[in-house]
Amino acid sequence: MSARWAALPVLLVAVFVTTLDFYVANLAVPSIRADLNAGDAAVQLVIAGYGLAYAAGLIVSGRLGDLLGHRRVFAAGLALFTLTSAGCGLATGPAMLVTARIGQGIAAALLAPQVLALIGQLYQGDGDRARAFGWYGSAVGLAGLSGQVIGGLVVAANPMGLGWRACFLVNLPICLTALALTRRLLPRAAGTRRDLDLGGAALVAAGLVAVVLPLAEGRERGWPGWTWACLAAAPLLLGAFVRRQRRLAVEGRAPLLDLAVFRERGFAWGLVAVGLLFGTSAGLSFVLALYLQDGLGLTPLAAAAVCTALNAGFFAASLRPGRFGAPVLVVGLVLVHQAIGSGPLLVGLALLVTGAGMGLLMSPLLSSVLASVRPERSAAAAGVLGTVQEAGGVLGGTVTGAVFFATLDGGWEAAARAGIMVLIVASLGVLAHAAACRSGTARAAERETRGSFT
Repeated sequence: MSARWAALPVLLVAVFVTTLDFYVANLAVPSIRADLNAGDAAVQLVIAGYGLAYAAGLIVSGRLGDLLGHRRVFAAGLALFTLTSAGCGLATGPAMLVTARIGQGIAAALLAPQVLALIGQLYQGDGDRARAFGWYGSAVGLAGLSGQVIGGLVVAANPMGLGWRACFLVNLPICLTALALTRRLLPRAAGTRRDLDLGGAALVAAGLVAVVLPLAEGRERGWPGWTWACLAAAPLLLGAFVRRQRRLAVEGRAPLLDLAVFRERGFAWGLVAVGLLFGTSAGLSFVLALYLQDGLGLTPLAAAAVCTALNAGFFAASLRPGRFGAPVLVVGLVLVHQAIGSGPLLVGLALLVTGAGMGLLMSPLLSSVLASVRPERSAAAAGVLGTVQEAGGVLGGTVTGAVFFATLDGGWEAAARAGIMVLIVASLGVLAHAAACRSGTARAAERETRGSFT
């Protein structure tokens, strides 16, 4: 194996653990609630705090890689992720755990753009690059869907009596090994002198917080005035971010985000579909964790076994991704909705179909979104795509969790069905995008055929 291919596992480890940690805590939520006496809002923030910090930091961390060098920022992110994982595992209360999870999200944000940039540096030919990004997509998808299972297995195994804490502490030997190999295997590149738009970073972070925080805290606190003020302020803050980026571009300075990437054909609508897909995945993980354990009374190990069906479907279908992923995803979620209340076996069978839909859909969707952008804008597109993935996951988990807890007075089955219904609506959005893409492709082919006869 050449040195550059030996570097790929180091990069994929960072992708895997940072994606995994968004989901791995889901199946540990009941144990965290009991052990730390955490309320509904706190456990939602254990999940959302990570994803929110991740999403808010992605754009600025991409620019940091340009400034300081991608290997240097990658190493710093990996070291921070290791430290904050230890903080999660040693947390003595909900506030400490949420704080450490936010730190983990910041570290993950430092890592993600550097991984994409380093893959681009290491693998230049079309064949090598496609192969490397294929492994990247597989790592993201497998980590996202195996988080439930790994979390359940770790909690059930209870190594050294650590319980849910082991879900975070297991990162330590993995990350330390990757960190030791970083200097040896990853290419070193000098940074470039560019301005860092801290004002823009603050605006986009504040805008995302203004959306997620009231959705996570509002129901439990009785929807006080500040929650509505935050929701009203969110579009103003994000709008101010967009105006600032336009002004910096006009002035010839370096904006955090090249807004021209949104003018690429199909890119913006592709991002919507990506956000809905990752939101569906995160929301499903959250509902399953609570319903299977607190609703059906399953042990973490039994709940993990049910969730294995989701991973099995994903893995089998991802070997041959195809155009029918969105319809299969919708059908799978409808089956999950119908299986609620019918026992874990039927839920598992429905999850098998749902996982197959995600496996058929994941890689083609991500590839098509990036392929819609011309090469000189690929770095900006990758940063936006990563932000949308995480923001979609945060919003999907938060909105689904809010609906779930709001209907919990009607029983676990009613709450689970309500949460799954939110995900069915989101999956219909993905289906609409897939149908529009097929229609657009057919029209383009028809125009090309007509042109060949003129």
